[in-house]
Amino acid sequence: MAWSFSIGRLFGSELRVHATFLLLLLFVAASAWSTGGAAAAIVNVAFICALFACVVAHEYGHALMARRYGIQTPDITLLPIGGMARLTRMPEKPGQEVAVALAGPAVNVVIWAVLWLAGAGTMPDLGAPMTLSGFLGQLAGVNLFLALFNLLPAFPMDGGRVLRALLSLRMDRVRATRVASALGQIVAFGFAFWGLSSGNLILVLIAVFIFFAAQAEANDVAARDIARGLKLRDAVITSFESLSPSDPMHVAAQTLIRTTQHEFPVMDAEGRLAGFLTRDALFRAMAEGHNTHPVGEAMTTAIPALPLGAPLSDALDALAEAPAVAATDAAGRVLGYVTRENVGELMVLRARR
Repeated sequence: MAWSFSIGRLFGSELRVHATFLLLLLFVAASAWSTGGAAAAIVNVAFICALFACVVAHEYGHALMARRYGIQTPDITLLPIGGMARLTRMPEKPGQEVAVALAGPAVNVVIWAVLWLAGAGTMPDLGAPMTLSGFLGQLAGVNLFLALFNLLPAFPMDGGRVLRALLSLRMDRVRATRVASALGQIVAFGFAFWGLSSGNLILVLIAVFIFFAAQAEANDVAARDIARGLKLRDAVITSFESLSPSDPMHVAAQTLIRTTQHEFPVMDAEGRLAGFLTRDALFRAMAEGHNTHPVGEAMTTAIPALPLGAPLSDALDALAEAPAVAATDAAGRVLGYVTRENVGELMVLRARR
């Protein structure tokens, strides 16, 4: 995710922190400092860090359960509104989806139970948690709240995923996702109204996230349903301009202007793929004054390659990690490529049949 940085790896997943999370810490510290001084600022920042450690544990609950079903989690990102575990794919069997969805809230319930057994209360104090018992009491209460809040049937929150899985037992997955997504967006409107009327900006941000994430996942599930039975050759771009790793950036800029391409295959002298130059990478290079630098310095080399007969669903999975997927022959020569944009166009055309 853009504007995020890595702070390490745990259980095979990279743990990342979004830059805006640091702004949250600064805001909490400044607010507490203005009312209670340095001690209050330190305690409140420590509480936020402890809270988000619980959020990380919640996300690892999802990740470790997903791993049981052969689904990897490349990274987990901390945001001001919570955490986000990025799975390589979503479980399609209803039972597996329920297990993965409930694993996160289950972790919060376990944390709450441990703190409760340790003697902490479950209802947070209104003031700053200046004592250890008050600190643990607030942490216990917030973990119980997180578990219950995430179980609301607001897709794509955990409760919404459980709802989608249950609906999938009675209807096809696309329709179940559409119903769960619509309900999630209704709940999002409720959150937005509540947040605006109470002045709670975090609740408004959560509402915005739920609304657009629900729509995005509904579109993705519909696209994957349409892609069933299609091959890479059905979507591949075969008419394109390519570049050489030694071409200067200003040549790439001219190629961008005279074509409609946003991504350019970069091929060696034998016609094998060396990488892809994206429009964004080209813009960055030109903005930094690298107009005479070779394309090879700015290209992306981690480009998946598939044969023309590969299932289009494999390309969709690969496009989650790369700007393009190359279609190659047995010798590794590039025959064409696909991008999210042109696969999306194919999906629109197929959906209108």
